[in-house]
Amino acid sequence: MPRSNEPGRTVASRLVEILFSFTPNRREMSLAELSRVTGLPHPTVRRLALELVDAGLLERNEAGSFTVGLKLWRLATLAPNTESLRAVANPFMEDLFTAVNQHVQLVVLEQHDAVVIDRRSGTRGLELASQVGGRLPLHASAGGKVLLAHSSEEFIEDYLAHKLARYTASTVTDPAVLRRELADCRRFGVATVRGELTRNLDSAAARIIGQDGRVQAAISVILRAGVVQLPVIQPSVHASGLGISRLLGWSPDTPIRRD
Repeated sequence: MPRSNEPGRTVASRLVEILFSFTPNRREMSLAELSRVTGLPHPTVRRLALELVDAGLLERNEAGSFTVGLKLWRLATLAPNTESLRAVANPFMEDLFTAVNQHVQLVVLEQHDAVVIDRRSGTRGLELASQVGGRLPLHASAGGKVLLAHSSEEFIEDYLAHKLARYTASTVTDPAVLRRELADCRRFGVATVRGELTRNLDSAAARIIGQDGRVQAAISVILRAGVVQLPVIQPSVHASGLGISRLLGWSPDTPIRRD
């Protein structure tokens, strides 16, 4: 692959940067916005964005702004882990949603964040910090804590070695306290947060285990504080996680792995 005119950067790396500058909160951008977000020169962004349009990976509307193209979405649906996981989890998410009419979501680990890959939104639920495709902090979300707890010790220590962002007055940022919470999560299979990411929103999450014993995802319920007490909803979330895990091929005889 030829190099770009910027030292150490390939054309492929710049194409990827343009594609991943789109987020759930930034679905449509002009050339000027793409240039600002990526830090790439305007002529470079224009040339590469138009190439992506020709390839069907981006689309351009009449106003000249760019959005993610249908071909890119179709490609994303081929990811085997997330698509099969969503299909298996769907009835459990629907049941939880029907029971509590609150937000129910499915998250997976990507790098140092929890990524929302599916959601059911309740009419009584408050607005959430992230949409489908968005990222959540591992230390301040229930699903994130489940994923962090079942990561390797090396990953956990590396994560806790960095300064942890405080989102509300309730966010737990003390590494010692978090280690105890993560140990409890590994022991019981569930995690809870109370107003740690968004004030007045509580959440309970449970692990989803794959056939090989590795935790693949977490299912969580997010609700307005005081609507339903977390100890009441927690068993249902836990049962949903176990049900999804069994359909993915896991059995209680399979040890849970963290490598």
